[in-house]
Amino acid sequence: MTILDKILIEKEKEVAALKADYQPGTLQTKKVNASLYKQFMEADYISIIAEMKRASPSKGLINDGINPAQQGQIYQSCGAGAISVLTDEPFFQGTMKDLQAVREVVDVPILNKDFMIDEIQIDRAKDAGANVILLIAAALPLKRLDELYQYAKKQGLDILFEVHNEEEMKVAKTIGAEIIGINNRDLKTFHVDLATTERLADQVNPDEVLLISESGMKEKKDVERVKRAGAKGILVGETMMRSADLKETFDILRVPLGE
Repeated sequence: MTILDKILIEKEKEVAALKADYQPGTLQTKKVNASLYKQFMEADYISIIAEMKRASPSKGLINDGINPAQQGQIYQSCGAGAISVLTDEPFFQGTMKDLQAVREVVDVPILNKDFMIDEIQIDRAKDAGANVILLIAAALPLKRLDELYQYAKKQGLDILFEVHNEEEMKVAKTIGAEIIGINNRDLKTFHVDLATTERLADQVNPDEVLLISESGMKEKKDVERVKRAGAKGILVGETMMRSADLKETFDILRVPLGE
């Protein structure tokens, strides 16, 4: 059983509890109307989605003493194009309160980074102030992914559709995903290889599809490499959470688009 399998089992329990306890529309959070797709496609530099991640199954504790609102403000002031907030509790030690706290203090798009398997999670993400939700191709069958994709679109949300291989890229194209996240981390081995972005990026039209390269961004040369492949954005988690100087980290990873 993979880590993803274990996470999805926990998500089934979480969704059952949500359906019993959560009434969509009850969360009163600041709302910001912001399109990640539009902002990133029109940007002059590679856009950075800075992630709030306390822990992960592969790395254990990364930064558990973080103040979400404070970190969100720093991310925005350093030039984050968007902020990703991990809200899975059992494996990543995040909560929806983290997302709400960030939403109250920033105006950039927020990605609710979680393992979405049901419409009620999408309702909750929107209620908490998210502009973007995550759908993972490896997590669900095509029909279910398409249902959740269309549901999120109707809610006015952007969808970051995450793929890891050629087969999943075909699923993304079948659904008509406008924002595709290519995860360079193998979900089975957790090995990171930027060649994944290079291999998959040429299967889409970068003028229509926004490509985000996820995992493995540590140095400028990493960003230059995925930019050459066609990525207009990067998602950076662990590097940000371990950074002793976030402004310097942003400056290193901010690379101009174009020649």
